[in-house]
Amino acid sequence: MSWMVTGGAGYIGAHVVRAFQAKGIDVVVLDDLSSGRRGFVTDGVDFVHGSILDGALLESVFARHDVRGVVHLAGFKYAGVSVQRPLHTYQQNVTGTATLLAAMEAAKVARIVFSSSAAVYGTPDVDLVTEETAKHPQSPYGESKLIGEWLLADQAVATGLAHTSLRYFNVVGSGTPEIFDPSPHNLFPLVFDALLDGRTPKVYGDDYATPDGTCVRDYIHVADLAAAHVVAAERLEAGEPVAPVYNLGSGDGVSVAEIMSAVAAVTGIDFAPENAPRRAGDPARIVASGELAARDLDWRMRHSLEDMVRSAWEARRAAG
Repeated sequence: MSWMVTGGAGYIGAHVVRAFQAKGIDVVVLDDLSSGRRGFVTDGVDFVHGSILDGALLESVFARHDVRGVVHLAGFKYAGVSVQRPLHTYQQNVTGTATLLAAMEAAKVARIVFSSSAAVYGTPDVDLVTEETAKHPQSPYGESKLIGEWLLADQAVATGLAHTSLRYFNVVGSGTPEIFDPSPHNLFPLVFDALLDGRTPKVYGDDYATPDGTCVRDYIHVADLAAAHVVAAERLEAGEPVAPVYNLGSGDGVSVAEIMSAVAAVTGIDFAPENAPRRAGDPARIVASGELAARDLDWRMRHSLEDMVRSAWEARRAAG
């Protein structure tokens, strides 16, 4: 019997797969490799190249691998790009999730851990986001993730589906040098690529109402995130109570300027970031409480900011 990880060849998904392996839980990966990398999947893990939009394929995977639960990470994750590609975003994230849930129902697979996002909150007007903070997504991506949560909740009423959704904030770092974040949109890859190319990293806005004037965000280490998925899956399988949603947040924040200082210290590259104009829609601060996840999912920040930067830098350099 196995758990299926959709999107398991991606940066986050590959770490989740390794976390399951570390607990001795068999895993099968389904990924269309649109953004994932086959090389991120460890030897010995069953890999299926395919899409969550292919219901027949999903049902065959469930049958062949005796799947007992799903961790659903597959989807289109670029919030900014989703504004230009809303139909693609909804197809991948909403239609894809509905297709997956239909295949699960047909195969009597009744447990799912869903990869949601802080994007469901939009620009919150509170210092510390909780699961009850109002949801005002500001992109098709954020909207699609909120709809995904609704689909799970509705399917639970209809079929008894056991589920929980994990809302991520800024996921960084690496649990192994073999896996790096290849995103062309995330802060760490942008800064590292600039330094490796001999360019100066940019800070977008230094006049926010924050201690140093730069945006404050909630950064969490990808290995900590992965571990929470395993605990969530184990609780679902054991029939233990779980909340419908959890914020995986630090309860604290790190500014962009602090990130830049940490990068300079870890890499040994002395640089002063270039100040650029603010980007439209960037809130001054987004930080979430992880108290509920700490209570139920053994969630805690096991890695410091230096750990996050160092592990991410080592993985990026190993990638060449």
